[in-house]
Amino acid sequence: MTQMDAELLTARDKGLPMRAVGLTAAQFLATEPRLDEFWTPLIVLDDAAMTANVATMAQWCAERGLDLMPHGKTTMAPALWKRQTEAGALGITFATMGQVRTARDLGVDSVMLANAAVDRPALAWLAQELADPEFRFVCWADSIATVEAMEEALLSTGTPRPVDVCVELGGAGGRTGARSIEEAVRVAERIAASSVLRLAGVAGYEGSLAHDRSAAALVAVRAYLESQLELHTAIAPLYDGGELFVTAGGSAYFDVVADVWGTAVRDGRTRFVLRSGAYIVHDDGFYRGISPFDEGATQPEASPRFVNAMHGLARVVSAPEPGLALVDAGKRDLPYDEGLPIPRSWSTGVAGPWQSLYGEVSAMNDQHSYVRSEQPLAIGTVVRLGLSHPCTAFDKWRVLPVVESADSDVVTALVRTYF
Repeated sequence: MTQMDAELLTARDKGLPMRAVGLTAAQFLATEPRLDEFWTPLIVLDDAAMTANVATMAQWCAERGLDLMPHGKTTMAPALWKRQTEAGALGITFATMGQVRTARDLGVDSVMLANAAVDRPALAWLAQELADPEFRFVCWADSIATVEAMEEALLSTGTPRPVDVCVELGGAGGRTGARSIEEAVRVAERIAASSVLRLAGVAGYEGSLAHDRSAAALVAVRAYLESQLELHTAIAPLYDGGELFVTAGGSAYFDVVADVWGTAVRDGRTRFVLRSGAYIVHDDGFYRGISPFDEGATQPEASPRFVNAMHGLARVVSAPEPGLALVDAGKRDLPYDEGLPIPRSWSTGVAGPWQSLYGEVSAMNDQHSYVRSEQPLAIGTVVRLGLSHPCTAFDKWRVLPVVESADSDVVTALVRTYF
C-alpha cells in the first residue's frame, strides 16, 4: 500500500458522505457507495468516458509515431496520470517546479517541465533528484539570461549530470519563447556551451497564438509549427548523441501539430512529443468547441471522438422569482474562466433519473450560480451541469467520485488531487 492509498478520507473532503470519514478510499469503495449518498455541490467523473478518451488518444498517437506527455497540471491526480502512462504515455508534463516535486513524491519518474526553472532552491532540489539515473527530466529556456540563471545556480549547487533543456520558440503576441529563430539559435548555442546543461531539443506552445479554429488561426498555428521544425534543423549541429525532443501540442490543435510534424525527417533519436492534457475528461464547453475530436466536430464520421467525462451537480436552494433558481455551486466549486456551466438536466435526486433542462447560467458568485430557465425548479431539485475547462475544475476538489458511466450512480473510484 502506498502512502496515497493509506490516506484517510476526512470531513474536509467536500461532497463525501459522512460515513466515508476515517476510511481509506479502498475501504469506503468496498461498501459499494452510490452517488445519492454524496452531498452537493459536486463534480462527478465518468469512468467509461475517461477510459475511451485515454484509449482514443493513445491509439491515435501510436499510429503517427508520436509520444505523449500529457499535462499533469490539468488534473494533478496521480490516479489519472497512471491511466495515461499505462496507456503508453512517455511521462507527464508539469508547469511549475512545485508540481514537479509533488509528482516525484507521488512516484513519477519521467517529467517535462513546460517552463523555465530558475528558482535556486528548486534547482538545488533538482540536482539531488538527478542522482537517480532513472529520472527523466527536461525543461525549457527562451533566453540567454534564463540559461545563465540556471547555470549559476547549478554550478554553485553541483549536479550529478547536466539538466536537459529545450530551447523554447515563441511568437509575436504569444506567451513565453524566443521571438525569432535567430534569437532561439543563440539561446541553443549558449545551452550547448554549458557544462551543467544539455541541449535537448525544441519546445513551444502553439495554443497561445490562436484561440479558435478559424482559417486565420489554423494558418498561424501551422506557420509556428513549421518554424519549430526549421529551428530543430538549424541547431542540429549543436546536439550530442542523446535523446532529443520536439514538443508542442495542447488540447486544441494537436491534429495540426501531427500533420506538420509528419513532414519531419525522423532520425531515430528525436521524440516528437504532444502535451495534450485535457483529453482525458474533455469538457462540455471550451474544448467541445475547439477540439478536433469532439463528438460534434466537423470531421469525417470515422474520425476519433472524445466524450465529456465530467459534470457538475448542484442543488436548488432558492427560487426567488419566476425563471430564476439559485443553486449551491459557485466559483469555488465549478470552473468559470472559459465559459460558465451549462444546465443540461434536472432531477429530484443526485442519482437521477434525469430530465432535459433548457436554460443558462447567467452569473456565478463564490457559492451560488444563477440558473435561468422557463422550467420551474423546486427547492431541493438537483441540476446537472456541463462544465468548461478541466484545468480549472480539478483544482477546486481534493476528492472526486467516479461513476461507472454517465447513466450509472455506482461509484467505482475516488480520484484524489494534489494541488
